[in-house]
Formats: sequence, C-alpha cells, structure tokens
Amino acid sequence: MSHHPVTDPMDTLDAVDTAEAVRVDKKVMEDVLLGHWADTRREARELLKDPAFHKIEGLSKEDHRKRVFEQLGLLVEGGAVHRAFPTEFGGQDAHGANIAAFEELVTADPSLQIKAGVQWGLFAAAVLHLGSAEHHRRFLPATMDLRAPGAFAMTEFGHGSDVASIGTTATYDPATEEFILNTPFPAATKRYLGNAANDAKDAVVFAQLITNGVNHGVHCLYTNIRGDDGKALPGITITDEGQKGGLNGVDNGCFTFDNIRVPRANLLNRYGDVAADGTYSSPIDSPGRRFFTMLGTLVQGRVSLTGASVAASKLALIGAITYGNQRRQFNASSTIEEEVLLDYQLHQRRLLPRLATTFAASFAHENLLVKLDDVFSGKDDSDENRQELETLAAAIKSVTTWHALDTLQEAREACGGAGFISENRLVSLRADLDVYVTFEGDNNVLLQLVAKRLLSDYAAEFKGADFGVLSRYVANQAQSTVMNRFGLRRAYQSVQDTGDERRSANWFKQPDVQRHLLTERSRQMVIDVAGELRSASKLPAAKQAEIFNEHQYEIINAAKAHADLLLWESFTEALEKVSDPGTKQIMTWLRDVYALTKIEDTLDWYLLNGRISAQRARTLSPYVNRLLARLRPHAQDIVDSFGYSPEHVRMEITSGSEQRRQDESMEYYRTLRASPEAPVDEKLLHSRRK
Repeated sequence: MSHHPVTDPMDTLDAVDTAEAVRVDKKVMEDVLLGHWADTRREARELLKDPAFHKIEGLSKEDHRKRVFEQLGLLVEGGAVHRAFPTEFGGQDAHGANIAAFEELVTADPSLQIKAGVQWGLFAAAVLHLGSAEHHRRFLPATMDLRAPGAFAMTEFGHGSDVASIGTTATYDPATEEFILNTPFPAATKRYLGNAANDAKDAVVFAQLITNGVNHGVHCLYTNIRGDDGKALPGITITDEGQKGGLNGVDNGCFTFDNIRVPRANLLNRYGDVAADGTYSSPIDSPGRRFFTMLGTLVQGRVSLTGASVAASKLALIGAITYGNQRRQFNASSTIEEEVLLDYQLHQRRLLPRLATTFAASFAHENLLVKLDDVFSGKDDSDENRQELETLAAAIKSVTTWHALDTLQEAREACGGAGFISENRLVSLRADLDVYVTFEGDNNVLLQLVAKRLLSDYAAEFKGADFGVLSRYVANQAQSTVMNRFGLRRAYQSVQDTGDERRSANWFKQPDVQRHLLTERSRQMVIDVAGELRSASKLPAAKQAEIFNEHQYEIINAAKAHADLLLWESFTEALEKVSDPGTKQIMTWLRDVYALTKIEDTLDWYLLNGRISAQRARTLSPYVNRLLARLRPHAQDIVDSFGYSPEHVRMEITSGSEQRRQDESMEYYRTLRASPEAPVDEKLLHSRRK
C-alpha cells in the first residue's frame, strides 16, 4: 500500500496516522461479534462442521428433500433443537440462545435452516406460545423429537402478509364439540407451506373462528393432516409446489380442507377459547389487539431470518475479500506483477462498505436478540416491550435480508467467473436467500408497520400537551425550516470551512455529527409525512386510504431512514465494549464508513433540505475513499474474525489455491525473463525502432 505524504489534508483526521500503525486483534473482534451467546454459537458451529449437514450442490429436488429431513433427525440426536422449550420437556427455556444457534444452520444449508425453522420455530412454537399447558403436554414432546413433523398453515393464495383477511374458516358445531375446517373458495387454499408436500403429519392451521354466528377473527387449531400410511386424511387435499428458485430441500406444498372436523380441545386457546356450548371468551377484549398479540408471539421467525442473513453476508464477504486479496489483474504499477484486485479503489468501494454494513447489521441483530430473550423469558414481557420488539424486528429484518441479497450478488460479481461456479456457493446462497425478503412478512409491508409506529410515537409526543409546549415546538420547527429553506445552515457551514478541506472532513468523522445527520433525516421524514397525513384523519376511510397510498413512497423511505439510524446506534454501542486500541480504531473506521456511505447515498436529501453545504458535500466521497484505503490492509483480518472455519465456508476461492496459482505464474515469468530463450515482446521491438 502506498503512503500519502505528510501534507495530505486527510492525514491528521484520526488519532492514528497510518493504517499500518494499528492491528486487528482477531480474537477480540470475534468475541464482540459473537455477542451475548458466544458459547452457544461456537457450540452450533462445531456441530455444523460435520459434512453430514452440508448442502450437496446439484442434488435433485427429491434427493435434497430426503437429505434435509434426515438432517433434522441428526439435529434432534445432537440436542440442537430443544433450547427454547420448557425444561419439563427437556428444553432449557433459553429463547435467545436458541435463535443464536439456529441461525448458524444457514452456513450448512439454508434449506436445513428453513425446514428446521418450520418444524421448531413455527409449528412447535405455535403450540408453545399459543397453546395451554394441556396442549404442551399433549403435543410438544412429539413435535420436539420429530415423531410429529408439522406444517405452519397460515399463508393462502389470496392473502400472505394480510393475515387478518385469510379466507379459511373454522366454524364451531356445539352438537359434536368440533370445529368444521373449510376452504370456502380456491384463493383460500393454504400455500407455500414448508414440510407440507411430503413430511407433515400434523399442522397448525390459522382460520377465521366462527361460533354462534360471530366471527372472532383468526385463531389457530392443531390439526391432523396425514394418517400413519403417509396419505392425506379424507377431506384434505395436498399438492406439491414443485421446483422453486431456491430452498429445494424444503418440501413446500398446499392444503385445502373440505369441511373436516377438528376436536374443540385442539383449539390453541391461550388468547381465545370456545366453551362446549359455543360461548367465546378471551383475556383480551379488543379483537385487533388480540390478533396482533397472537401474531407477536411468532416474531422469532423474523429475528432468526435477520441473523441468518447476517451470517450469509459474512460468508459472501469472506469469499470475495479472500479472493480479492489473491487474484491479480492488469499491470498498473509493475511490468512483472499484476495488481491485486483489492488494491483497486473501485473494488474497495464494492466490498468494504458492505463489510461495514454487515458489522452494523450484526450488532443490531444482537440487540434485537437480547430484546426477544427479555420478552420471551418473562424478564420484560410488557405490552410496550413486545410492541417495540415487533417494530425493531420488522425494521431490522427488512434491511438485513435486502443487504444479504445485495452483498451476495456483489460478491459474486467481484469474483468474476469464479463466483458463478457452484463450488463457491455464492450463486446458490443468493438463490436460497432470495425468498427471505418476502416471507415472514414482505419487507415493504413490514416497513409500513415501522412507519406507522414512528408516526404513532410522533403523535404521542404531543398528546395532552398544553398550548405553550405546542407553541415552542412550532417556533422551533419554523426556525429550523427558515435555516434550511433559505440556505442559512449551509452558508454557516461554508463560512466555517472556507479554505480548509480538513475541517469539512473532520466534521463528518465526529460521532455526534453522524448521529445528528442520521437522526435528523429520520425524524424530519416522519414529520413531513405526518404533516401530509394529518388532514386525512377526519376524512372518510376511503379517502384516508387514498391519501396514505399517495404518500406510501415517503412512508417507506422514512422507515428505511429509521433503520439506518438503528444500525448506526447498535454499531456505536458495540464500540464501547472494545478495549483493544487497534481493534477499536479499525472498528471505528468501519462504523464511520457505514454512516458516511449511508449519508453519501442520500446526499440529495441533505443538500435539498439544507442540512449539508455543497462545500462539505464535496469532501464526503474523498474522505470515504481515504477511510477505505485505511481499512484495506486489514480486510482479511476483519473477515477472518468472523470465526468461521473452512468447513463452514466451503468455497474453493478461500482455499489458497488462487494464491498458489498466482505465485506459480509470477515465478514462471521471472524464470522466463531470466532465460536466454525468452521471446522478445513485440512492444519492446517497436520502442527500440523508435
């Protein structure tokens, strides 16, 4: 790496002058990344070194399904699936640890992770969280040890994210004390159901509960699906979804019900029960609150997808950065040695900001996991904390699953043709994770949930406020608007920075400035949307929906801005746990890259809204480039600190073979050049003639 002269205006921006002056302590960085459940993650990774869990590329759909189902049995044998269940059934009541281990399955085979998630994170978890103690006694043991493989029958052809509107009905018959489960029209067919096509013996079926002529909304029933012979029971039709774009080790299928009968005792009745005479009762009076409470108990699915997406992003970066450190291309500074890919600024731009985002996502996921453990363990399961968990899960699941797809694709391209070869897994991982952005909640729908919560919180700030409070707020907003609209803030920045590029760049590196810029964008976008929607509150419902739809784009962007801030805050909080100076400095550079590339990506907003002057804006990209150059020598140590072994990565591009090829190539040409038999380069002949 070349050294910049002392006169370089960027040289004094950090306490440590050169990148070579600091070093990553990989053990320290690994411990920080592994987080609260480090031992559990290491235990899971040790188990997953076994080739019996690894995906074999090129298997037929049928063979892949068979292999994954057998792997579920291996997980049971290894005691790897019981952590979240009650101790009385052999579990550990350890909800955070359970997901910390579960998300590591993606390194073995995403199909294994998803099929295990269906069995224990959805099917068995529905019994655990929606059922009574009697349901636990009757159903949990068989779901835990795989005697009862099961499906989670929620999504329908007609409704996915809009669960409240599903069409399947469960109508109570007091004469027989049974529910009549029915698919009233084709669009109410249950679909995309993991475990359904081949393996499920039972299912938890979500349906509109109707009793005494009243629809009490969506509830869940434990339902027998197949007989001991493996065939669908009378009145139940099962079809196979067939080949998919990825995750073909999961047997997705469809269910339809033709007035089949389910015993009253099979209603998972923690939040809603039906007496023998058909009388309905619930500990939650509000139908809306009851519905969201029921679905909130299943939030762990979104949390686990977040962790799995972060893990997949790490695998992609291990592959691309290792390859970029070894692969050489083009003679730029030497006639003998070609340039290493990662020495090119554009290659750094492609990979290192995504590395920084992966760190931010990893820390955000860890905070989310701690909150989930607090809620599900009972440490803090208040309504407020549950709602906050749902909002955080919706925001972080969205940005991390999108980030994983983006990182896998960029890593694939950064590795050229090698990235397209199956043995390097990038294409396969990209295909398998594609659906993560739409299941457990479509990302765009989830971000609307986040935005609605932000708007609700914003409105709550002024609920009951007196005239004086409102007046001061309006005055402050007006002052801010004047400052920004008429360029006064930008002019003030320009005066401060005149003639000093270092001063402009130093401004961006300050944590308080980064926090302010990210917070201000998030908050102002919420304020702007709230202002647009405020007038709609007194209009008819149809007009309200129309106005909301007109501002949907701004609503989604406000939620994304909030997610950017959440990740930055998580990263900054994690830095406080690092005591090793070199590691902390390098992680600080990564945090700064995360913040500044997010600001850079949305620089138009900051300029249009007067938050950043044009002069300061011009210094942003050069400073980011400088940070990337500082991080470049440490890139390999950083990805090595992810703590994954070759058995987890399983990419030829990380095996060292590329380095050996490059070394052999350079040695060949050195020897050839020293040999009298070496051919003369035609270009050299032309230069001699001139």
